[in-house]
Amino acid sequence: MNNQKNVYGTPLQPCSFSPKTGYIRDGYCTCLTNDPGQHTICVVLTDDFLAFSKQAGNNLSDPIPEYDFPGLNAGDQWCLCLSRWVEAYNNNCAPHVILESTNESVLSEVSLNTLKSFEL
Repeated sequence: MNNQKNVYGTPLQPCSFSPKTGYIRDGYCTCLTNDPGQHTICVVLTDDFLAFSKQAGNNLSDPIPEYDFPGLNAGDQWCLCLSRWVEAYNNNCAPHVILESTNESVLSEVSLNTLKSFEL
C-alpha cells in the first residue's frame, strides 16, 4: 500500500495502471531514494511533449518489448521524471498535470501555483 502524499497533502492517488507507470511500475508516482529520475509528477502526455522528449534523447513513443515498455501516446497518463517536466516547462511544452497523483516531493522544485496552472 502506498502511504505517500500528493501535492495537496492527501493520500497519493494512482496515476495509471494502463499503461502501468511509476518507477517500480505500481501505478503510482512514488518518491524513492533509489530512483535517479524521480518519476514523481503525473502527467497527461501530449504530442508536443512526446516530440520534445524524443528530440531531447528520451523516445517515449516507441515500444521496447525487452523492457515490457508499450510505447506511449498522447492522452496517456504517466509518471514523468521531474527534471524532464521542468525542462519541458522551460521550453513551453510541459504536459498537463494530475495533482492528486503528483507526489508532494515535487514541491521542492516547482511551486503549487505553477503546477495548478497545468492542472486538467
